[in-house]
Amino acid sequence: MASELFEASPLAERVSGEQSESRDRDLGFGTVIGRDSRQRLLNRDGSFNVIRRGLGALDEWAPYHLLLTMTWARFFGVVALIYVTLNLIFAAMFAAFGADALTGALEHGHGGTFARAFFFSVQTFATIGYGQVAPQGLGPNLLVTVEALVGLMFQALATGLLFARFARPTASIAFSRSAVIAPYAGGRSLQFRIANRRRSEIIQLEAQVLFSYLHSDSRGRRVRRYEVLPLERNKVTFFPLAWTIVHPIDAASLLARRTHEDLVAEEAEILVLLSGVDEAFAQTVHARSSYRPEEIVWNARFASIFMPPEAGVVGIDLAKLHDIEPAADATT
Repeated sequence: MASELFEASPLAERVSGEQSESRDRDLGFGTVIGRDSRQRLLNRDGSFNVIRRGLGALDEWAPYHLLLTMTWARFFGVVALIYVTLNLIFAAMFAAFGADALTGALEHGHGGTFARAFFFSVQTFATIGYGQVAPQGLGPNLLVTVEALVGLMFQALATGLLFARFARPTASIAFSRSAVIAPYAGGRSLQFRIANRRRSEIIQLEAQVLFSYLHSDSRGRRVRRYEVLPLERNKVTFFPLAWTIVHPIDAASLLARRTHEDLVAEEAEILVLLSGVDEAFAQTVHARSSYRPEEIVWNARFASIFMPPEAGVVGIDLAKLHDIEPAADATT
């Protein structure tokens, strides 16, 4: 009897196995996010639609990580804003000492007391020192000492961040704006196209495509499932041109009996995960994106992006990466 108490029934083993399999396939989103989120799980730029609260101010913003990952325009904008703000603060402190705190060039030649203090602050902050304006008295000289130290630290941090942004290996993969359901080997297939935006080569590029959809379980609850879609080819050794990634829709495919309306009703999403080695840095880089039902064009195919050979060299026109055309012979 005691042994029977510890012996799992076949039903319990099956349920436990299904739960374990479900956990293994949730990709880290979890049941609640997968079920309750009304937005796409993965944005086209690879970012996730999740919100995290309850962190401290520094953990919430993560300034270093934010400065490394923001766009170049925002990065230079933030650096310029901090630079101007610091100089305005020091200019206000110099001006607070009075008009006699700075000697040398006349005030009207610089636009007034505050303007002269601002330009003197810029020269001190950047260790330029033209010699036209000089501090007078103990207070202004102590302030110059503090500003010189702040200026050195700011320049060191800004230079380090700039170098880190250049040295950080990242993938710049262009995904076609739409995926297509196109003819393939007498049947149909799901296809999308990618290309490398950079001149550096990516080798050993591997793709994984997952089909995410809402499914009603045995209790009638809507749960999100994640299934791997087998690919015609999931890895290429070299990636010098473009790669059309193909999932054949055969009888065993999860897309075989689904229509556009089915995908919409199931809030389906095609998740794409890429990883490869950047040859210039010899480090692994990643890229990801996704396609929602409204971004999948049925009975279409990608237009050719190959250009006529020039001096025997094959080329592609990346401006045509997103071009599609009707597939007249598509299987319905």
